[in-house]
Amino acid sequence: MSTTHLSTEQLAARWGVTVDTIERWRSEGIGPRYIKVTRAIRYRLSDVEAFEEVSVRSPEDTAASAGARA
Repeated sequence: MSTTHLSTEQLAARWGVTVDTIERWRSEGIGPRYIKVTRAIRYRLSDVEAFEEVSVRSPEDTAASAGARA
C-alpha cells in the first residue's frame, strides 16, 4: 500500500500560503498531523484531506459566529 506524502513546500503551494506560514502554524499546533523523520517534515495526503474536510465552513457558519460576537 502506497501512501502519498507532501513536503512543507508542497502543502504551502496547495493552500496558497508561504512555507513560513505553514511552519508557524505547525509550531502553534495548527494544521494537519505530520511526520518527522530526522529533520524531514512530511504530511500524509490523507491527513491533509481530513484536516481540510473538518475546516470546511459555510456562509451560515460565518454569519452565525459574527452574530455571536456582536
